[in-house]
Amino acid sequence: MLDIRDMQIFMTVANEGSITRAAEKLEYVQSSISIRIQQLENELKTELFHRQRQGVRLTSSGEILKTYAKKILYLTQEAERVVADNSFPRGQLRIGSLETTTAIRLPSILTEYHSSFPEVDLSLRTGSTDELVSLVLKYELDGAFVAAPVEHADLEVTEIGTEQLVLVSSGQFSSMDRLEDLRGLVLLVFRSGCSYRRKLEDWLHWEGIIPAKIMEFGTIEGIIGCVQAGLGVSLLPLSVVERAKIQYNLRHQKISDKFYKTSTLFIRRKDTYKTAAVSEFIRVSERMFDIS
Repeated sequence: MLDIRDMQIFMTVANEGSITRAAEKLEYVQSSISIRIQQLENELKTELFHRQRQGVRLTSSGEILKTYAKKILYLTQEAERVVADNSFPRGQLRIGSLETTTAIRLPSILTEYHSSFPEVDLSLRTGSTDELVSLVLKYELDGAFVAAPVEHADLEVTEIGTEQLVLVSSGQFSSMDRLEDLRGLVLLVFRSGCSYRRKLEDWLHWEGIIPAKIMEFGTIEGIIGCVQAGLGVSLLPLSVVERAKIQYNLRHQKISDKFYKTSTLFIRRKDTYKTAAVSEFIRVSERMFDIS
């Protein structure tokens, strides 16, 4: 029978790619880790790792076990949370968020939530909509703020609020009243998987506009700074642009009615227990979104 502690050791070795680093992380003797992995392989009658000079790499059997081990460990942790949950928010809460939502909406939400429920150990991870959906589906986040549309049979989706999207350019530019003015401009966007980027590309395609070049950025500050410098244009929430105008010389304008609004959603797996911490986080987010 598989042992929970063996699953934790196996996952740590798999994630670290090294028995030595796994032993350091778990504060075990290296030989003890090696013995436990060998015992697990003997029990399952298969090799789980390829041993190499620079570390270890999962075999095909190891990859299969990793998928199940991740679920086993998550369900074990969730069982502990469910048993301990007495309707008052406490414990770990892992939240994901879009870069733009983190910059503008989350500060007031997190401040309100933390002051109301200080016993919750909340951690935050940012990413694109596609990345965050994947992390929630893999049980690595308890929930995440993403941009619509998101449709997946395994996800519970709650609409938190609505963002108005605007085309933002440098204040040095004249107003781009004609779509032809966009031809030849550089699009400054987040990496692939960003819903705002997808909206911008869909709008331009619908209008028959082909940009000269697309440049990818990892942060909202990078995009806004380069927009101000006149490098190109971007599509961002109006709330972000209005806040940025305090510091940057920017101009914005509305785009087609078909594309200018998008909903911010909170997603979580349907098959996970909705703890008091999650329920209250959703409630606080709905209340604070429009006043943040």
